[in-house]
Amino acid sequence: MELSDEELSTLITILETFGGRVSWRALEGDEKRPYEVNIALYDALQGTVRGADTWGLERLVCAHSIMFALEGIPGLYIHSLLGTRNDYQRVEHSGHSRCINRHQWSLAALEAELADPASDHHQVLTRLQALLRLRAAQPAFHPNATQFTLQLGVSLFGFWRQSMDGKQSSFCISNITDQPQPLNLLDINLVGNAGWRDLIGDEHYASREQQLLLQPYQTLWISKLP
Repeated sequence: MELSDEELSTLITILETFGGRVSWRALEGDEKRPYEVNIALYDALQGTVRGADTWGLERLVCAHSIMFALEGIPGLYIHSLLGTRNDYQRVEHSGHSRCINRHQWSLAALEAELADPASDHHQVLTRLQALLRLRAAQPAFHPNATQFTLQLGVSLFGFWRQSMDGKQSSFCISNITDQPQPLNLLDINLVGNAGWRDLIGDEHYASREQQLLLQPYQTLWISKLP
């Protein structure tokens, strides 16, 4: 799906407010078009088109929880795993915009940040590691396991995975907005009443008739093993 010119302009403008550097290509005459935005992923996810907000960490974790559960093998960039921010100093010293997301950590500085539970770097790494450990233990998240997209409206994004032997099913559902969103379990095909639970939050569901309220950028991995 291609963005309209208006949508593309809005996206570029907001990413620039988050510190991104746009690279342009020249067209015929005086026209130019953007071909990439250079920005650290953590900074790119610090807000919406309305501006920066307080959901940056949750938004980053949500994006990765979707990627980790999708069919195939996820590509994980080291600076996303560490929650590295824009490196403006490297851009200025190198003269290359792409260096904004190529921070060079000293081992001592990185170890200090990761050892501090209050640091963004510690929180990002800890939460993504937990998701990766969960993912590795799920047969339904095998790269070649079956996948179908769920139709849940524009606020929830979801898909269904089933292990290659058919023994595990998982419904991966994310609230991709900054507002709480309801989810009726009847809207997804939970076969049988018993045994379903959210792997991430370790919450068990006794009835398919429950209505859940997903917090902003919350992801559920609702799974059942026989």
